[in-house]
Amino acid sequence: MYPVELTVPMAKDLTDYGFESLTSPEEVVEALENQTGTTLVVVNSVCGCAAANARPGAKMAVRHDKRPDRLLTVFAGVDGDATSKAREFLLPYPPSSPSIALFKDGRLVHFLERMHIEGRSAEIISENLKMAFDRYC
Repeated sequence: MYPVELTVPMAKDLTDYGFESLTSPEEVVEALENQTGTTLVVVNSVCGCAAANARPGAKMAVRHDKRPDRLLTVFAGVDGDATSKAREFLLPYPPSSPSIALFKDGRLVHFLERMHIEGRSAEIISENLKMAFDRYC
């Protein structure tokens, strides 16, 4: 686990942009179980591809005209129990951080694993998410 004080700026990068941080398994269950509408979940990370690609791509995407109803984030390596619970909702995909998931009415409809984020620009990630938003939001 990473010290929280080290990761505060990385977490704020999303929470200052309107993402709600989930820090406990109970918060994850409350947010994702029996949900209606659309929800974007970013599994945040301290890695470089989260800083250069995932967080900026997600922030660019949510400026789109069509966007999810709710924006959430969990922080891998910081909020371990919350992240583990969120990953239960991401099955059958294996644990991946960073990653970005779009849910519609409680069903996972679009997922970007680390392998879809690493090595791609924030702009490409944003365009990918915006296409998903156009389809599902």
